[in-house]
Amino acid sequence: MHSSEFISGMYKRYFGILPAGIRPLAGAGSNREYYIVSAEEGRSPSHVVATYGRDQEENRAFVGLSRHFKAKGLPVPMVFCENEDCSIYLQEYLGDKSLFDFMASGRNSGAFNNDELAMIEKCVRMLPHFQIEGAKGLDFGKCCMESEMNAGTISNDLNYFKYCFLKSSGLEFSEKKLDMELGHLAYVIEDNVVNTDTFMVRDFQSRNIMLHGGIPYLIDFQGGRRGPMEYDLASFLWQAKAKFTAEIKRAMIAAYVDEAKSIDADFMADKFCEAFPYFVLFRILQTLGAYGFRGWTERKPHFLQSIPAGVRGLADFFDCGILPSFNDMTWHFPYLKELAGELCSSQKIKDLEGVSELPSFQGLTLMVTSFSYKRGVPYDLSGNGGGFVFDCRGVHNPGRYEEYKPLTGLDAPVKEFLKENGEIFPFLKECEALVESSVKRYLERGFTSLSVAFGCTGGRHRSVYSAEALGKHFAERYPEIRVVVNHREQRIFRVLNGLR
Repeated sequence: MHSSEFISGMYKRYFGILPAGIRPLAGAGSNREYYIVSAEEGRSPSHVVATYGRDQEENRAFVGLSRHFKAKGLPVPMVFCENEDCSIYLQEYLGDKSLFDFMASGRNSGAFNNDELAMIEKCVRMLPHFQIEGAKGLDFGKCCMESEMNAGTISNDLNYFKYCFLKSSGLEFSEKKLDMELGHLAYVIEDNVVNTDTFMVRDFQSRNIMLHGGIPYLIDFQGGRRGPMEYDLASFLWQAKAKFTAEIKRAMIAAYVDEAKSIDADFMADKFCEAFPYFVLFRILQTLGAYGFRGWTERKPHFLQSIPAGVRGLADFFDCGILPSFNDMTWHFPYLKELAGELCSSQKIKDLEGVSELPSFQGLTLMVTSFSYKRGVPYDLSGNGGGFVFDCRGVHNPGRYEEYKPLTGLDAPVKEFLKENGEIFPFLKECEALVESSVKRYLERGFTSLSVAFGCTGGRHRSVYSAEALGKHFAERYPEIRVVVNHREQRIFRVLNGLR
């Protein structure tokens, strides 16, 4: 139904000519499929985006909202046409640079330059125009799933955090204490939702803003509904991987309030700032719920990689002091602060930390991990779902002897034991041969990731030695690839080569 032939037919019906080419466009966390449709040279537009989504209600919401916002002069992609059941639509192509990409230097270094700061502020000042002007004349009944934020949606989002993230984290917690604080948070949020008549984008963050001709365009709003303005600014400034500093957040809150007052003389800045930290906490919890479900349950790498930053964001929230109203949050939510600290030191969270912080690499990354079978096979964060898992438990175990128990496969006495025993060498030779056949093929085909894992009983001796030996072997043999060694149980994470 969403084949190249069908997209070609839609394109021809609208533009009067067949496209020159169609290629898939990678998506981050969405279930929708995107395709870049290119025109013959010299024709305009040179490219459009074809979107296929199984949720037709969501598609209709996007198409309808896009046309509504476009009519009001708000920066969104133009929808050219859609098919009869709205499973596919063609929309304007806005390039491939998101605000998130544009801020890469600042995110990686922690020091945002003037151009980055100016664009961030431009996006912040764009937001209240969608919320206030975009709400005028909008039929909220056509919004997807829910027409408004209400007690039910608030409860659902808080339960999302409790059941999909917190319970999946493996952390033991008091449901009674947690429910008391979540109940208080829900009460405050509900009180600030009553009588709102503004549009809530619901996922206003830097990955959903494309930069085209120096202008920011909002590209993800189909989940929007009637709701409070505080939520969207919280979503933007507290996006885990954006890494905005406290100073930037404070300045952007001031810019937002200034812009909102210029649009609506009745905008109550004091009330907004008083309620704002509650919405920040609410958004952080809702986001962690999404990370838990899409990451731990669905095993989607983008969300798994976001979990450590999301947890740090929850812990940092209680100490940020960005506005005076933030200072009361620890007093109101002491148990959530306690849980945030426990999550930061959780082994399950730490398992994701090193991989989630890896910079991009133009080439093949070989990820070699040692692990304990008692804690399960490591997550594959590449999204490929493949690779090798080798069981080292057939090799004689140094851990059976008292003198080696406190050591690991990185220590000289353990290495000497394994060398003298000799069983490890034919095992590793066969492993290296299998992996090498894939490395060669992956390099030929331009693949970007291959995972190899070595498991043993405790993840200390045989698996650590094997992972270290195989990693060094391939780092020396293939200097053009990036080799990363992750000793999960020891929390040791190293990039052996491929630092470009």
